[in-house]
Amino acid sequence: MHRPLRVGIIGGGIGGLALAASLRQQGSEVRIFERAPAFGEVGAGIQMTPNAVKVMRALGLFDELRSVSFLPQNIIGRNWRSGRVMWRTPLAEDCPRLYGAPFFHVHRADLHRILASQVRDGEATLASPCTGIRQAGRTAMASFADGSEYEADVIVGADGIHSTVRRELFGDEPPRYTGNMCWRAVVPFETQPLDFVSPDSSFWLGPNGHVVTYYVSGGRAVNIVAVLEHKEWVAESWTTPSTREELMAGYAGWHPNLQKLFSNVTETYKWGLFDRDPMPAWTRGRVTLLGDAAHPMLPFLSQGAAMAIEDGFVLARSLAEEATPEVGLARYEARRRPRTSRVQLEARERGKTYHLSSRLAQIKRDVKYFVRSVINPQTTGLGANWVYEYDATAKSLDPQPA
Repeated sequence: MHRPLRVGIIGGGIGGLALAASLRQQGSEVRIFERAPAFGEVGAGIQMTPNAVKVMRALGLFDELRSVSFLPQNIIGRNWRSGRVMWRTPLAEDCPRLYGAPFFHVHRADLHRILASQVRDGEATLASPCTGIRQAGRTAMASFADGSEYEADVIVGADGIHSTVRRELFGDEPPRYTGNMCWRAVVPFETQPLDFVSPDSSFWLGPNGHVVTYYVSGGRAVNIVAVLEHKEWVAESWTTPSTREELMAGYAGWHPNLQKLFSNVTETYKWGLFDRDPMPAWTRGRVTLLGDAAHPMLPFLSQGAAMAIEDGFVLARSLAEEATPEVGLARYEARRRPRTSRVQLEARERGKTYHLSSRLAQIKRDVKYFVRSVINPQTTGLGANWVYEYDATAKSLDPQPA
């Protein structure tokens, strides 16, 4: 009798944990190595779009996700100064009908906790930074800072944009600073709903920047993602502290509802936005990449976590379907790279569209939004209907056409 496939996962973030749950469902043996001393995620919101929710449902985690989420009514594009609605994409009723699953807003820490709850005793080793990867024959080996090693049939680098596994496989090419910096904050409120924050995913588009606001934690808090173009390099870290005053100064003159929301911020952080060009390959031998380690992307389509969750499910399934790990990893790449490459590149384009500074260019953009909203509201604004309709759990996972 053959033993289960043994897979070592470097990184215990959302992507790594989603992969672990997916592998376990397929009967594989899982071991997670996380550099932090404890599982946990910094506080921020995530838009769990229908494509990601379908995977959570397949993992048996839909009810837990729904219990901590907020169900937004629409995605709404608003003018930065006047608040004028430029587009409205219905979500609450349309997503289950059109895409097979709802659209949720969730606190990142809640999502991570749900996935981490699936980890069994002995499956995770914490405070274990990976320092190297080597391969020999039919095995791959990961080395760690304490001198220990782990041998597996497959090693997966789910260790983020500054991935050690990626560096070991493909060299130390730094990510590209995109000229954008971002503030994030989560603001709890005792009284809901708020008259100055609608129950939507609101995209406030302005010259050289935009702001996204939406409820999380079942509607008990509002998540803020505020992006500004910034020529100087800003550290790619989610833990660089900022202040309410700095945030408000960055958006002086923007709509009073935003200023009122910002005035309630007590804790905020800032970071630079980085990405990379799509890679021609993610795999060497029996080692591969997942999530931001493979395809870091701008957050302008709200797909960073969703793509990592999809990756995990498809990787586990591909390994289970094929006779050897090498063939399974090749199948994984063939199924995933076309889709994630398109998301990476289109997320870049959304940033350009959101931040137009020319009034004439803004008018042309807004007319296009209006025309598309009349023809089909699902294709206006973000134009992400092609993202949401994808189903990583479907019987056929042939590469999607670009």
